[in-house]
Amino acid sequence: MQQIDTKLPYKLIYSIGEHPYLGYLMEPHIVQLNPNGSLSLSYKRVFSNTVEEFANVLDETDYKIIKLLDDLEQSNVIKKYHKKAVRPIDYFGKIFDSKIYDFIRPKLEQKLLKVLELIGDKPLYLMSKKDGYPADKKLKIAEQSTSILFHFRRNETETRYFPTLKYNGHRMEFMYRNAEVIINTQAWLLLDNVLYHFDQPLEGKKLTPFLNKRYISVSRATEKKYYETFVTSLIEKYSVYAEGFDIKTIKEEAVPVLTLNYVENGESHLQLSFIYGPYQFPPNSDHKISVKLHYNEKQDLYTFTRIKRSLTWEEKQQQFLESLGLKKQDVLFGSYIPDGKEYNNIFEWLSNKKDLLLAHGFEIKHETGDKHFFIGKTTLDIEVVEDNDWFDVRAFANFGPYKIPFVQLREHILNRIQEFTLPNGEIAIIPEEWFAQYEHLFQFVISKKELHLNKAHIGLLHEISEHTALTMSRKLQNLNNFESISRVEPPKEFNGSLRPYQEAGYNWFHFLQEYKFGGVLADDMGLGKTVQTLALLQKQKEDLKNTDYAKTSLLVLPTSLVYNWIKEAEKFAPKLRLLVHTGPNRFKDAYAFTHFDLVITTYGIVRSDEELFSKFFFNYIILDESQNIKNPTSKSFKSIKSLKSRHKLALSGTPIENSVSDIWSQMHFTNPGLLGSYSFFQKEFVIPIEKKKDEQTAKRLQAIIKPFVLRRTKAQVATELPPKTEQIIYCEMTEKQAERYETIKSEYRNALLEGAVNGKGSQIALLQGLTKLRQLANHPRMLDENFKDGSGKFETVLQMLSSISDEGNKVLIFSQFVKHLELFKEYFDTKNIKYAYLDGATKNRAEAVREFKEDADTRIFLISIKAGGVGLNLTEADYVFILDPWWNPAVEQQAIDRSHRIGQKRNVFIYKFISKDTVEEKIVALQNRKMSIATSLITTEETFVKSLTQEDLQELLR
Repeated sequence: MQQIDTKLPYKLIYSIGEHPYLGYLMEPHIVQLNPNGSLSLSYKRVFSNTVEEFANVLDETDYKIIKLLDDLEQSNVIKKYHKKAVRPIDYFGKIFDSKIYDFIRPKLEQKLLKVLELIGDKPLYLMSKKDGYPADKKLKIAEQSTSILFHFRRNETETRYFPTLKYNGHRMEFMYRNAEVIINTQAWLLLDNVLYHFDQPLEGKKLTPFLNKRYISVSRATEKKYYETFVTSLIEKYSVYAEGFDIKTIKEEAVPVLTLNYVENGESHLQLSFIYGPYQFPPNSDHKISVKLHYNEKQDLYTFTRIKRSLTWEEKQQQFLESLGLKKQDVLFGSYIPDGKEYNNIFEWLSNKKDLLLAHGFEIKHETGDKHFFIGKTTLDIEVVEDNDWFDVRAFANFGPYKIPFVQLREHILNRIQEFTLPNGEIAIIPEEWFAQYEHLFQFVISKKELHLNKAHIGLLHEISEHTALTMSRKLQNLNNFESISRVEPPKEFNGSLRPYQEAGYNWFHFLQEYKFGGVLADDMGLGKTVQTLALLQKQKEDLKNTDYAKTSLLVLPTSLVYNWIKEAEKFAPKLRLLVHTGPNRFKDAYAFTHFDLVITTYGIVRSDEELFSKFFFNYIILDESQNIKNPTSKSFKSIKSLKSRHKLALSGTPIENSVSDIWSQMHFTNPGLLGSYSFFQKEFVIPIEKKKDEQTAKRLQAIIKPFVLRRTKAQVATELPPKTEQIIYCEMTEKQAERYETIKSEYRNALLEGAVNGKGSQIALLQGLTKLRQLANHPRMLDENFKDGSGKFETVLQMLSSISDEGNKVLIFSQFVKHLELFKEYFDTKNIKYAYLDGATKNRAEAVREFKEDADTRIFLISIKAGGVGLNLTEADYVFILDPWWNPAVEQQAIDRSHRIGQKRNVFIYKFISKDTVEEKIVALQNRKMSIATSLITTEETFVKSLTQEDLQELLR
């Protein structure tokens, strides 16, 4: 290779050469011309970034080709498919293997095929294998495509198989002629300096065996399998000439067939197939020809039947199904289910579209089996007649010609049994929305034999008919016209007093109770939803004392909040008899609930014990953090919906987290039927409000739910709040976290008991041990990066952060452990949550503070106590999270003062997170016992440890 003199004539050529590892490739070269115009031996390999100086011999297509060929240069190939930098000699000598070749080569061939499409009559040469000279032999691309015919000759001992090629009407001799397949993906054959291409998709490996072989022989012993696989596939794709077996071709008019595949307790679907004469095929074939093989043993004759398929027509039938609301469930086998926009299951879709399908030429079949399903129109006729004390709901379910009193479906609806047997023995599938819309109807009817509904449950009729929807509207209008809610005497045995806005919430609970409606208390976090609810429960205990009403209420909440509720109940309503229904040893008999005023359990336990809970009738069912059931298809929602009670309440600072649709399941729990079916709610409210920004619809929704949702923000009740509110949040450790904690605690406790902790060195060892326990109480990953199980405190903090940021408030998060803060950083980074950060290593403190103060989207400030305990003024924050208790309460106070100081106009809520049953709880107790020491003497952890007696240490490690 030499430099090209641009002052002398030169030419751009393309050169095909065989790379020792990557196979045939192509390169662009500039070649200097001799005075007579022939190609000289001086040439230069060019790339997109080096070819510009030769622009005068390039056209637009050359630039495209050179860009494609850049990617075929070995260094660029290595860089693309191998992450680390490596020399080509090392890559091909030590790393490259057949697997990598099989992966890379097809991708390179796709580039080559694009080049060959573009190259036209541009100069193309074969590269010399000896010295790499790019213009060794001139190549020509065949003007016409080549055809291929595969031959099979079967005799008494074997079957011989070989291809013949035809070019320009003549048979082409290519065997034993030094021919080479240069591209395999779509075959290109190099023969006698001509590049041949083919008139149909053909893999090069179909040719390769015959470049130096006349035929392939298959013995009688293996022919059956060979015919079933290889030969069948070949006949589907190519022209085949056979001697010794038959190939027949038939063309039949096709019929589209939908076969109903019923899956009990699962998702039933339709299977699409096409019948051509006696043959049936699944859709989505790549081949216009499908082949069936038949063997006649008596005659020893194989017959291949080629069925010509109309793939365009088949595709139109699939498009027709999709236009009717089906979507592909499995592309390979042609199974379909409804797209979910209008229909819940395949039976609803099929019943609605049956006539249209038959008119379009479809056949509808059932999968063979004992059951025969009714497919036809399914409707519900409902008339509501008003009586003195109830509504008489006169309803009939219509399944084709059969009119069934709706009350006969009661057990099916309540127990979610979809199959209903008609008088003729056919099985009708009850529409899915009937379960969602009418389950509550049957739960509240006065009689099992008639549909009599108490007037107090007028809200249940909203979705049933136009008449009852209007009645529901009048009722809601009356409720909206209430100017004030009656005051209810507070409970006698309640410790503490309710603030005015809390008393209003307490009165609102009783207002709902009087009219037999449920409600959602959606106060901001920190405003005392727990206290208001405990006041109600205590009042219920006192009011129901001498009645026959159900007295036991059920509280369902996230696991992380169980202990906090217990603590609050002990503080405000100590007379309530509590049953904490969690853990492996919980009651298995619902009768046990009757001995308690309040059963406390978790969403997970309700899912597990659904059958147990559903047998009991509660006074109140209360959901805390009720956004947990926002998804109406979730197991949590379905389990909660199976429970029965006189009253229902939901508590959530964020009832709408992501979408307007979040409110539906919570309102459906508290006031079934109020917002109609979920599909109705989506269509009538969610889509207009969220996608069309329809303000009128938003106002209409607000008017409907207004009496049943009470929300007060911190700003609204600011004058009733103290300047600063502190609360301890108790967090349950995860199972694996607790195990790890107990192991470390036992090691240090044993050392203490053995008298090993004495003197200064052992004091330091003890301090290290206590530090380890405190880190484990925060998150085991602080000690072990590979710990996988998570942390109870970590999850609780994230849950509360979600509520706060949804309200648009700002929060300071303090920890004395930088490692702890880094775990939150890592989480926020993965979730793209903005935050400010400050620890001892932060160089630009002012920038971190400015970001938190001025950026509305930066609502979280992670601060290490040593870096941020003093010298900061962060009055933008109205929440302070203290992640771990400090030995010296004065240090905690300094952290709190970052937000609660002069200039703060907001009410500040301080939450201290303590892992239950850990040294953290005991530190808080010790702080209180040694308050005088802590406030006057203690400045460091080491000083505090020195002040501990042997009894104190034993208590810490107990």
